[in-house]
Amino acid sequence: MASGVVALIRIEAIWLATEPLDMRAGTDTVLARVVKVFGAARPHHAYLFTNKRATRIKVLVYPALATPGPR
Repeated sequence: MASGVVALIRIEAIWLATEPLDMRAGTDTVLARVVKVFGAARPHHAYLFTNKRATRIKVLVYPALATPGPR
């Protein structure tokens, strides 16, 4: 980044789903699957899903968007 600030995503745990997910699924659908499979979406946790053939991965990091702090 031009300003010299490095943005990092904080991840405290990684969860891997054992059942495939349709890769066309949007964020709301993936979040609903996280709640169904893992019970709840926890802050700073990453949830990994594969397609049926396990050739692609979709990752949801919750919360997906964080409000930046004051400058």
